[in-house]
Amino acid sequence: MKITVSKGDLLTGINVVSKAVPNKTTMSILECIMIDATGSSIVMIANDLELGIQTTVEGQIEEHGRIAVNASIFSNIVRKLPENDIYISTEGEKINIVCEKAKFSILGKAGDDFTYLPDVERNDYVTLSQYTLKNIINKTIFSISTNEGNGMMTGELMEIKDDSLKMVALDGHRIAIREIGLKEKTKEEKIIIAGKTLNEISKILGGDTEKEVKIYITEKHVVFEFEKTIVVSRLLEGNYYNIESMLSNQYSTSVTVKRKDLMDCIERAALLVKEDDKKPIIMMISESSMKLKINTTIGSMDEIIDIEKTGENMNIGFNPKFLIDALRAIEEEMITLYLVSPKAPCFIRNEEEKEKYCYLILPVNFVTVD
Repeated sequence: MKITVSKGDLLTGINVVSKAVPNKTTMSILECIMIDATGSSIVMIANDLELGIQTTVEGQIEEHGRIAVNASIFSNIVRKLPENDIYISTEGEKINIVCEKAKFSILGKAGDDFTYLPDVERNDYVTLSQYTLKNIINKTIFSISTNEGNGMMTGELMEIKDDSLKMVALDGHRIAIREIGLKEKTKEEKIIIAGKTLNEISKILGGDTEKEVKIYITEKHVVFEFEKTIVVSRLLEGNYYNIESMLSNQYSTSVTVKRKDLMDCIERAALLVKEDDKKPIIMMISESSMKLKINTTIGSMDEIIDIEKTGENMNIGFNPKFLIDALRAIEEEMITLYLVSPKAPCFIRNEEEKEKYCYLILPVNFVTVD
């Protein structure tokens, strides 16, 4: 194999596919990127058997061939090369990398053991803008569980029905739900996508409102296709939680407040919370104001903000991080919190047709304060 690629294009390709290279594995071939120049274009692939990414890189092919190269070593070399064209050639399993006066020779792998992306049937699909997909992921992904033992909670539910797409994430302490409209009605689907896949896709997507992503769904895989990149992920198998049973329209207190005022106040309070500290921020809701109070080993803070309230007065405590995550995901100037009791979940939601959201946060027990 002999190819020529600009450093910028090569590095972009490496950065994209490296997201499917596992951090730890006993299979050395999974630590590799496949450079495949057997066809009319230069293709780079990485696959950890759960998530596979393929992208096309602009360049010239002088001699066809393919080679698998350790992703970490290859990436580090390319990053340090001059900003110029890079010449890559192979002699058996030896890879020669030349850029200006810099020359590297490293060992690769023939690639016979490399697993290419699964051949997934691509018929029906849903189309979203890159911006829309990136946005709906970022506004829900923080609510998935990072504990691998939590099964379905490590993924997100994607539900497509009529002309809407809904994403749901939960970790046992909170739920994030976003629903958006589609341009046209499509086949109904309900799948669970691994959180890792969604995280990596969000990083790859440029967020352009004009560029589209096609989503193909099969029984065992989901495929995201955009620009020169294809991402294939194995779906999580099983039934997702009955979210509707956890949601309620019944409440005894509603609080309408400026989102930025509430978020700024909670962020100030969170300055007093250590990483492993579970001290809650306490909301003391009265007629026209809400006092927010926190007391930790570092210190204490209280602040009063203006609100519009209907219903009963209430004192209720929350993990400040969970509130901040939800508030950052909302763009509206004014938001409404719906509360049932100090022991029941808080809902922050809207019912707009274009983009619905609902964030549920469980309260935290606290010692009564004055």
